[in-house]
Amino acid sequence: MNEQDEVRTPAELFDLTGKVALVTGGSRGLGRAIVLGYAAAGADVVIASRKFDACAAVAKEVEALGRKALPVACHVGRWDELDALAERAYEHFGKVDVLVNNAGMSPLAPSSAETSEELFDKVVGVNFKGPFRLSAVVAERMAAGDGGSVISVSSTGALRPSPNFGPYAGSKAALNAISVAFAQEFAPKVRFNVISPGGFYTDVSKAWAVPGKDEPGMLLRRFGYAREIVTAALYYASGASSYTTGSLLRVDGLGPV
Repeated sequence: MNEQDEVRTPAELFDLTGKVALVTGGSRGLGRAIVLGYAAAGADVVIASRKFDACAAVAKEVEALGRKALPVACHVGRWDELDALAERAYEHFGKVDVLVNNAGMSPLAPSSAETSEELFDKVVGVNFKGPFRLSAVVAERMAAGDGGSVISVSSTGALRPSPNFGPYAGSKAALNAISVAFAQEFAPKVRFNVISPGGFYTDVSKAWAVPGKDEPGMLLRRFGYAREIVTAALYYASGASSYTTGSLLRVDGLGPV
């Protein structure tokens, strides 16, 4: 049997043993779920967010699973901090096999005309500029080494844009576009893919997403639980998606766009 025809079990396909993952926005919500999912699959993890203490708390959870963790305080909207984050990751672990651009923000604007330049720049900086820079820096190193996988967490808002969220929808649409461009630029050694989540039950959404409440606008009549993003994140990070790049996977419970 050729190596290409080798039959592997699901556990083997999704195994991340020996891998190092860097997850931005990894201290809470979907990012924390992804971090712990990767650790459970065997990966060591770099956990980045603005608050070091929050990253350190999740690092302890990773270590409790028997994996290594590096907490790093980083504002993804600041170019120089992203360069420093990549450098810290490579200095500590010697490599990054998986990058997850998860950090983001989605503030409500009063109207398009009343959207301030400060708000616009902040949203675009965190949701697009940051992932652009970090992806480029890390993918360049991946391509020079053994390759890797870059995953960007976008939003259904990029596919179903609505008023009052124009800068957010636009920044996430830009993230989708640059992922396709990077997939071409860094091929064949680095794969770029996008996860497009809808509403999820997290600490950020607890004011409007209540577990157990019927959501008639959703085909599944509910929002998602953080654990339900992990399978998609594992798929793109692992050998299970070895022939997938430049793609977008919706995890939103909404049905056809």
